[in-house]
Amino acid sequence: MSDPLARQIVVNSRLPRILGAVLLGFVLGGAGASLQSVFANPLIDAGFLGVSQGAAFGAAFSLVLGFQAYSLIAMLAFGMALVALSLSLWLAERFRYGGQILRLILAGLAVSAFFSSLLSMMKYVADPLNQLPTIVFWTMGSLVPMNWERLESAAPVALVSLAVLYAMRWRINLLSLDDAVAHSLGVRPALERRIVSVAAAAAVGVMTAVCGVVGWVGLVVPQIVRAIDGPDGCSVLPHSMLGGAIFVLVSDTFARSLFSGEIPLGIVTSLFGALSFVILLTMRRVELAR
Repeated sequence: MSDPLARQIVVNSRLPRILGAVLLGFVLGGAGASLQSVFANPLIDAGFLGVSQGAAFGAAFSLVLGFQAYSLIAMLAFGMALVALSLSLWLAERFRYGGQILRLILAGLAVSAFFSSLLSMMKYVADPLNQLPTIVFWTMGSLVPMNWERLESAAPVALVSLAVLYAMRWRINLLSLDDAVAHSLGVRPALERRIVSVAAAAAVGVMTAVCGVVGWVGLVVPQIVRAIDGPDGCSVLPHSMLGGAIFVLVSDTFARSLFSGEIPLGIVTSLFGALSFVILLTMRRVELAR
């Protein structure tokens, strides 16, 4: 590329944004497919378990405290994502209403509402001129501020977590079975389910720290993949990662192109995701349960 200005735009603006969109899609699609399989629930994704809300609160809290380094923000968002996931799993074990799947959904709703309330509190106490606009960015999600520094701060945790999920994809398949059956096949359901959950939460948490809350990708993309490929988790997981990357890239293109001002990415993914979910439910029966 002979034009230095064009080269600078491509290398320093377009390329990190594209790579960030691909990584975000890989994380959300892979985390959604993994969590849906290990909990045998087609309505589960990181947002339903409170992970995204916990990560957003962690990022907002770090900004209110005055942290500016992306690594510190990502670390606190990552920690709060794990706390939210742990709370959802802990409450699901102690609820006395409904079956395992219903208890998990109820626990996730409670934890999501709790961290959403804490996030609203952070907005209330934040400096309206300096901190509040940045916090609002996390609530809507965007790839506008994506640069090499942010990508480098999130990529190590996200890639390691994706590698763990990919390496465990055939065991994730077994975890979708009844615990007694999975145990008879050499799987330790409680331990391995926790490993998968922590890997998924870590990846979603660290990407939320740099991109904000981007919803519906992890919920809808695995359902579309299962409608095409079938329920085999060995293929659903990698295809959900690829499908998530395509979904986020297309959504980001629409976010940049629909109007003169860019729309937040989270709004576009929620719009496309909700429409896709309605079409899936009207055209086929969504089922993944023990």
